[in-house]
Amino acid sequence: MANLLKNGKTLKQARDEILARTEKTGHYNGLKKLEFKERDPIGYEKMFSKLRGGIVHARETAKRIAASPIVEQEGELCFTLYNAVGDSVLTSTGIIIHVGTMGSAIKYMVENNWEDNPGINDKDIFTNNDCAIGNVHPCDIMTLVPIFHDEKLIGWVGGVTHVIDTGSVTPGSMSTGQVQRFGDGYMITCRKTGANDESFKDWLHESQRSVRTPKYWILDERTRIAGCHMIRDLVMEVIKEDGIDSYMRFIDEVIEEGRRGLISRIKSMTIPGKYRKVAFVDVPYAHKDIGVCSEFAKLDTIMHSPVEITINKDATWKLDFDGASRWGWHSFNCNQVSFTSGIWVMMTQTLIPTSRINDGAYFATQFRLKKGTWMNPDDRRTGHAYAWHFLVSGWSALWRGLSQAYYSRGYLEEVNSGNANTSNWLQGGGINQDGEIHAVNSFETSSCGTGACAIKDGLNHAAAIWNPEGDMGDIEIWEMAEPLLYLGRNVKANTGGYGKYRGGNGFETLRMVWGAHDWTMFFMGNGYMNSDWGMMGGYPAASGYRFEAHNTNLENRIKNNASLPLGGDFNPTDRGYEKHISHASQVKRDKQCITTENCFDNYDLYLNYIKGGPGFGDPIERNLNAILEDLNSKQLLPEYAYKVYGAIVSQNKDGVWVGDEAKTKARRKEILENRKARSIPVKEWMEQERNAILEKEASKQVKHMYATSFDLSPRFLNDFKTFWNLPKNWTVEEDELGVFTYGSKYRMDLSKLPDVRTVVLVDEK
Repeated sequence: MANLLKNGKTLKQARDEILARTEKTGHYNGLKKLEFKERDPIGYEKMFSKLRGGIVHARETAKRIAASPIVEQEGELCFTLYNAVGDSVLTSTGIIIHVGTMGSAIKYMVENNWEDNPGINDKDIFTNNDCAIGNVHPCDIMTLVPIFHDEKLIGWVGGVTHVIDTGSVTPGSMSTGQVQRFGDGYMITCRKTGANDESFKDWLHESQRSVRTPKYWILDERTRIAGCHMIRDLVMEVIKEDGIDSYMRFIDEVIEEGRRGLISRIKSMTIPGKYRKVAFVDVPYAHKDIGVCSEFAKLDTIMHSPVEITINKDATWKLDFDGASRWGWHSFNCNQVSFTSGIWVMMTQTLIPTSRINDGAYFATQFRLKKGTWMNPDDRRTGHAYAWHFLVSGWSALWRGLSQAYYSRGYLEEVNSGNANTSNWLQGGGINQDGEIHAVNSFETSSCGTGACAIKDGLNHAAAIWNPEGDMGDIEIWEMAEPLLYLGRNVKANTGGYGKYRGGNGFETLRMVWGAHDWTMFFMGNGYMNSDWGMMGGYPAASGYRFEAHNTNLENRIKNNASLPLGGDFNPTDRGYEKHISHASQVKRDKQCITTENCFDNYDLYLNYIKGGPGFGDPIERNLNAILEDLNSKQLLPEYAYKVYGAIVSQNKDGVWVGDEAKTKARRKEILENRKARSIPVKEWMEQERNAILEKEASKQVKHMYATSFDLSPRFLNDFKTFWNLPKNWTVEEDELGVFTYGSKYRMDLSKLPDVRTVVLVDEK
């Protein structure tokens, strides 16, 4: 036995004892009293400030090493300090979903006795991106470095970056061309990749050959290693100054403080009770532009994410996602840890806006994620490359439920009507303008519109749910990294959901392929249905669409000084871009926002449309001056001022939009009367819906979604039948739908592999 803790116990024994003490006492590691904090509050806060400040500083310094604009421009990296068994202590800013994912990798090593084989030593380096043990998707590469003091393991530091390419079936960091894990790209399971603070040569040679963008890969790894070593040195400095006993006491107490902090905020900001919400997203895989090798994956369906939030009188709570649909043959599945860990990204902006971000909040939360669902698969074949497709929308139900609680307590500024579906993702690859094999993943998606709150509009093109410090990046930097010239970058009108307070609008960029060879690109987003709804009468954000154009004749138009498709696609129904390219161009304008690789030649066009956020409140209550401001800044298409907002507006001789208050008031009164005239009692509506349900009058996609949910959860099926007063024998099964049912009956979980112990952090029953 390695005896890393110098007490005769294995890391697994130590972790099991911490969990047992936590469960028995209700306090992390049995800490009912914060002795260090109470005895020396100033010393405690000084240690916190030194460690947290140093971790943030390490992130800001390390990202300057990176060559990838995803890291250097967008800030797609994060560093976290852990204790010896993988519980997070403190984290930096950035993509803090990885507070949990890196911790789960450490816990996997603990559970599977890494200390004996391959061994854990001072100055070792470990690398992980395995989604089956907690990572979000393979392009999030983790570097994990153990921290020793006097030959005793006292903790870990982890760093993660989002890399440009992982060597998957199609180029880019998040691919759609595969339907199983085996096409997701280079997969590393907590592998020891270095010793004595130096990466192994075989690792460097192998990893570079496994991806399309080796120079970015290597510099990203140096970024992570440098940050981890800076933080390890910081810990040594703190121990030298304050002593090992104080440090070890602090890292336990700050986790318990995080647990108490969440409970305190729940008590002050919410009302006990049950809150139920739901979210959906489309999976349009039957389309001809989805080219996958497995016929059984060519299926149109919908992903389902219901949530029941139970807030108890003692401010403990449970987040239950019973009824979620089954995992599928696509790359949109996710591990339980990536689902639960990502929740804290939004929580830290509303419920617990504190720099004490650690596993304390996790220990204060009870999660229930049924085994076999899309967010907790029970098959080791599942693909995860684009897990964010439904993660961001699946969580939106939770935000709306919490916002209902905030609103009830009067915390109006904290209300969030939902987050944008962070898409489109422009991705692809081939031979770039420098003659190199290359891949691209435009991270302009970091700047979506945000959801409206209960007192103001959402922010335009400002952030993403997975990175509150989102930045769309500089055009010049993207053009250096991608063989794609910008013909426009504009605010996207009407993309924020309508409401008394509208959602923030997204933006759009028109890109022209230039200097590339053998180039391909594809689209990744949602188009056929809304996936982020508004609140209290607010509209959802606009769904997506794609625009691409081939054989544009732009080369000759540029030479001849003819008009060009510059700027934004202001009103898509006008088809403005098509007026400035060849009439013989092959144009695709439709709602198929998920595609696989398509060939693009130089001078072909690709529209990258980034989503807006949902709205809050009844649109006919919106202030007329706010509508006029939107019209004059081209944030709103004029026809919708009348159609949705009931505003009577016109342009004066100078082209400025002006409104008529009296006529607007009369029009809005008319809208209210029309609503009343076409409304029916809820009882009648429910009877109509019940009859439709009895006859199974729904699209095949809807029936397939519910069939997978019913099959996984008899409780959800029973609740559904009880609510709609359906016969006991009523159900919907996949076998009756005439679709492929691969994976519905025969599955093999990762835990079935020999000598593999999985880490379970949720209630799976």
